[in-house]
Amino acid sequence: MTGGCLCGAVTYSVDGPLRPVVACHCTQCRKTSGHYVAATSALRESIAVTGDPVWYQSSETARRGFCGICGSQLFWDGGGANMSIFAGTLDGETGVTLAGHIFCADKGDYYEIAESERQAQGSDPELTTYVPQ
Repeated sequence: MTGGCLCGAVTYSVDGPLRPVVACHCTQCRKTSGHYVAATSALRESIAVTGDPVWYQSSETARRGFCGICGSQLFWDGGGANMSIFAGTLDGETGVTLAGHIFCADKGDYYEIAESERQAQGSDPELTTYVPQ
């Protein structure tokens, strides 16, 4: 799997499985994206980045990676074994599907989440840390 930013200055490849996509509605994701973020993740050691993403320390425990030229958001890195990849930056068919939503208590009032979709009012470690082997 490959992906990258809008201008092509930062690209990446993933040599391993991707986690299903999780939509995050937290205030930070909404502020940085202008909506909510849809991200997959992969084991850290399976991600190879080419180019120089800019990293913004958005909290004490996490940082966000983006292209310093075009501004495309690419990564969310909270440490641990896996790193999140913004699903919209993947190239071509991904083979991943939406697994659920987190931080729904912070969601915007201008959209709805289907009742049939898994929802967590805050964090859901079961959703966010799962990576198929």
